[in-house]
Amino acid sequence: MENEVIESLNTEGNNPRSRDLDQMTSQQIVALMNQEDQAVIDAVHEAQDQIGRLAEAAYQALQAGGRVFYVGAGTSGRLGILDASECPPTFGVSAQLFQGVIAGGKEAIFKAKEGVEDSPQAGQEALQAKGMTAQDIVIGIAASGRTPFVLGALSYAKEVGASTGSVSCVAGAKVSSLVDFPVEVVTGPEVLAGSTRLKAGSAQKMVLNMISTAAMVRSGKAYQNYMVDLKTSNQKLEKRAINILKALIHEDIDYKALLEAADYHVKTALVMHKLQVDRAQAQAELAAKDGHVRLILENR
Repeated sequence: MENEVIESLNTEGNNPRSRDLDQMTSQQIVALMNQEDQAVIDAVHEAQDQIGRLAEAAYQALQAGGRVFYVGAGTSGRLGILDASECPPTFGVSAQLFQGVIAGGKEAIFKAKEGVEDSPQAGQEALQAKGMTAQDIVIGIAASGRTPFVLGALSYAKEVGASTGSVSCVAGAKVSSLVDFPVEVVTGPEVLAGSTRLKAGSAQKMVLNMISTAAMVRSGKAYQNYMVDLKTSNQKLEKRAINILKALIHEDIDYKALLEAADYHVKTALVMHKLQVDRAQAQAELAAKDGHVRLILENR
């Protein structure tokens, strides 16, 4: 019975447009894949209301002092880890705020461990090891919408009282019935039948980008559309920080000196210059407005 269910999933279906895949040249394969990828954009568009609700739920969890846990296996798990790992340098937040949980642990990030996704208990234990609480939100990522590791993690999250969401690539996904905020991005059969690292993976990556970016921007981690909380951890990022200040200030000043005076924090440097205050006062202003630069600058 389970095999019949799996075979009925559109992520497992056979794509008639790629039936002759093994006879194509590299150029033809690339052209076909590019054509198929156009459908990903449309599928994400169709799900944008669901995505928006899940992004807002993530923001609300963060506002309440919680964390965002992405839970998945295989490609889905790696995509969650990728998105979570990019949040600290992009938004200047703790690595604890967004966390990726993958079936099989760290080893599975680099080497496929397909069998480990079959245990719901392992999903629960992975969240227990993270110390998940009712203030957190757990987002299960599963192309098929029925990965046991993910379902187990979400069931445990519901027991604890945490908010839950899911990102799947089938209609009427099993996981959707278990969560508060389901997202179904129906991408259809893959060019290489069953290889959900392709269209399904691309769709999941887009959705996770939207969730973390929306939640962080809503949290005051951007001013206009600039990354004013980025970490200047290398020369490229220091140059980017200076360019952001130039774009927002438009004056002939020593931007590197301003950035240094702000301890290399763009948001602090901007407030220091605009209000003509020292670093301590700028930091106090930011703290009073929960880091929202616009609330400081546009109320003066």
